[in-house]
Amino acid sequence: MLYRNRMMCRSVPITHRAGRKTDAPTMARMARNYVEDGLKWTWRPRRIQRLLLDPEATVLVAETPRGAGTEIAGFAIMRHGLENAHLSLLAVHPYYRRRRVARNLLERLEDIARRSGFGEIRLEVRTGNHAAREFYRELGYRELTCLPGYYGGRESALQMARELPAPG
Repeated sequence: MLYRNRMMCRSVPITHRAGRKTDAPTMARMARNYVEDGLKWTWRPRRIQRLLLDPEATVLVAETPRGAGTEIAGFAIMRHGLENAHLSLLAVHPYYRRRRVARNLLERLEDIARRSGFGEIRLEVRTGNHAAREFYRELGYRELTCLPGYYGGRESALQMARELPAPG
């Protein structure tokens, strides 16, 4: 599938697949650099590897050709709870932002959640991450509450949720 970049008018081929154990170090590095910047590093390879093996979690990777191999452009991790699904982590390499990578990962996770019988997806986002907050709002997520000191006492989070339409 080709996604068109609105800003640079360049297309990049992106494919999606389930995450693999060998992806964990790259995913952890991306989490540290693009999500947890300025915070304590909590999304380490071992934690991600556990989620890759967890039947109550879905890990999706968006990759693109690079040289003779591929490169992870972005990834998302969703946990399946009792009443709702929870987007635990979403990261996209800066080069691939605004190329629908995050949107397509999230749409795929929403479809999985809907088909699994969940009526809602929840997530937390740093209160200071205005671009991410706007991205989620554009996709129909609503703000629920502020969670003071959520990120290791250093920064607050905004909890957001989106109701999912019934499958069919």
